[in-house]
Amino acid sequence: MTTKKFIFQLHKILGLSTGLVVFIVAITGCCWAFKDEIESLYDDYKKVAPQDEPILTPTKAKEFAKEVFPSNTVHGTLFKKNDDAIEVIFYDAQPEFYQSVFLNPYSGEVIQVDNHLSGFFAFILKGHMRLWLPKTIGEQVVGISILIFILIIVSGFIIWLPKKRKNLKQRLKFDWKKTTRWKRKNFDLHTVVGFYICSLALILAFTGSMMSYNWLKYVVYKSTGGDKEARFIIPENESEISEKDSRIPMDYLITKLSKENPNAESFELHYPTTAEESIYIEISNSKGLYYDSDFRFFDQNTLKEIETPSIYGKYENAKVADKIQRMNYDIHIGAIGGIAGKIIAFLVSLLTASLPVTGVLLWYGRNYKKKKV
Repeated sequence: MTTKKFIFQLHKILGLSTGLVVFIVAITGCCWAFKDEIESLYDDYKKVAPQDEPILTPTKAKEFAKEVFPSNTVHGTLFKKNDDAIEVIFYDAQPEFYQSVFLNPYSGEVIQVDNHLSGFFAFILKGHMRLWLPKTIGEQVVGISILIFILIIVSGFIIWLPKKRKNLKQRLKFDWKKTTRWKRKNFDLHTVVGFYICSLALILAFTGSMMSYNWLKYVVYKSTGGDKEARFIIPENESEISEKDSRIPMDYLITKLSKENPNAESFELHYPTTAEESIYIEISNSKGLYYDSDFRFFDQNTLKEIETPSIYGKYENAKVADKIQRMNYDIHIGAIGGIAGKIIAFLVSLLTASLPVTGVLLWYGRNYKKKKV
């Protein structure tokens, strides 16, 4: 068996074994691409009439929201502009609970409660990340299948390469005529489409794998010159707890940071879970993007700012390796390129979903040909 034939057999076996997973992950990724834009069409309840009075403090917002879910954990509270509702986010891992309570920022009145684990996009995300299987099983199946898909892309490109340069042109376009049979058209759909999207599909698969596997994230970070911790770390307080210090409320932070960052999109404050843990606030600087957010940490007793050893700190302090890691999710969903980037991610995901289909039809056509009478 020649090398190219071996690669072809490998490509076929891997493709048939993971085709269904790749199809589901790709088609759900396609549906996810415009989640924010679609949800913005029916989120009028998140807007309120601005008033000339102070908005709720984080402490008060938490108190009002806890009346709705008294036995669940508040993950954080999201503050935006003075005409936006305050979003108090509840999250528990076991049993899984993920809901948001939207409050009038002036009166504390509950406007709406959203369950992030139900609805169309929750269904799509569960399919994309774990094929609607139990989390521990589904995530492993998806993670391994996408790593295999990377091999499929590479092997497919090697198979696509023609032996002679003069045959290259016909591999780059659909040369269909009225007499062209559907098998030939299907072959072209698989090979020509596969060639044009292979590089972008590789990027989507690789960035997805980096989110699935910490070891891959670590390897990429260190190989690009990273010298920090490639994980999220909440530092501990630097001061000792005292009766005097404990009276200093975190409620000053949102007002203080709003004045320092007047152009920020939002401020998400996370309440300390222990007496030793610092307060952390995520400042979103760009609408629809995550990589350039500032993660800032404050001693909960003195409100003194604390530096983190993680890559998730102030964006202005991020080095090239840090930025590559922080951009990973925005690259994966296409948001890094704005609306154009999302359109590209949508089309690449859609066309990627077509490859397992055309690949199976190729396999079926070669192995189950109708015998001539």
